[in-house]
Amino acid sequence: MKKWRLKEISWSLLAGLTVGILSLILTVHLVSAAPPRQTDEGSGEVQDSQDCQECHLDISNHWKDSPHAHAFDDEVFQDRWMGMGQPGECLACHTTNFVASTGEFEAEGVKCVACHGEVTGEHPPEPVPIKADADFCGECHTTTLGEWRVTGHSMADIGCMDCHDPHSQKWLFENPDDLCINCHQDSMEDYLEDVHVQKGIGCVDCHALVIPPDPVPDDGIVPTGHAFNITPATCVACHTDSLHAGFHLPGYEEGAKAAVNNTTEEVETKPTLLQQETAEEGLTPEQQVQALEAALANQNVTLLFQGGVVGLTLGGTTAWFVAQNIRARRREEEEHGEKEK
Repeated sequence: MKKWRLKEISWSLLAGLTVGILSLILTVHLVSAAPPRQTDEGSGEVQDSQDCQECHLDISNHWKDSPHAHAFDDEVFQDRWMGMGQPGECLACHTTNFVASTGEFEAEGVKCVACHGEVTGEHPPEPVPIKADADFCGECHTTTLGEWRVTGHSMADIGCMDCHDPHSQKWLFENPDDLCINCHQDSMEDYLEDVHVQKGIGCVDCHALVIPPDPVPDDGIVPTGHAFNITPATCVACHTDSLHAGFHLPGYEEGAKAAVNNTTEEVETKPTLLQQETAEEGLTPEQQVQALEAALANQNVTLLFQGGVVGLTLGGTTAWFVAQNIRARRREEEEHGEKEK
């Protein structure tokens, strides 16, 4: 009886030990097969842009038609990039995670990881990092950053995302003028009575006017209108006829009529002599302004010279007539004196 009980206990221990070992092996196998847990150092499986789009459908829809999404396949970029010999430094901004030493990149265009960095499997609930402040945006948008830094917006710490949707790169308001009114409402009283606003000309039509250089440089880098300054060229762009500039800035050949009435009908314009000369010489708008100033200066010198010649002619003629009259009177006096003798 004791032997039987001992054998029964031995088989029970053996069965329990076997089950325990199998359970341990199964547990170790399941743990090793599970995805690694993110630690404080940020380790973990990295998600790609496709993973982001599966959850953030609204953001994906904003992004897919944006300049960032098509930064590489944009026709204008491709044309200029090919024309410049496909320089690698352009891909630092037109692709994602470009490696200059190898010329390789992760993806064409600017994708999620370009601005958010690596996102691991712990998101959600862990928040996604964001690198898109003004200085970060300015690493690619160098011209815009340079213009913005000298404005009151920069001094007031009003950055890119205060006006732009970072995913679509469009304005936060459907009407861009609402962006201005949102902050400058207290200083809009005089402007609301101005003839410009009465004609439907808004804030950005003047303050964010972009006058492209002519010709456009090979790299395609042109002003972006983020300086918000009003210059003489801003006025000339629309008021060409009233300022008698003699030429039209590129893109504003129809002058004030097209700008104010926003008409699409063709306006016949007759180029002036200065316009023909500057067009043949291929001058930029700045050079055209200088040429206009030089032409006006030459015109003034010519008028002064002509006035001097006319003055000398009239003065000489008058002096000749006076001299002739004096001589005639002297002769009459002499003749009259001889008769009296």
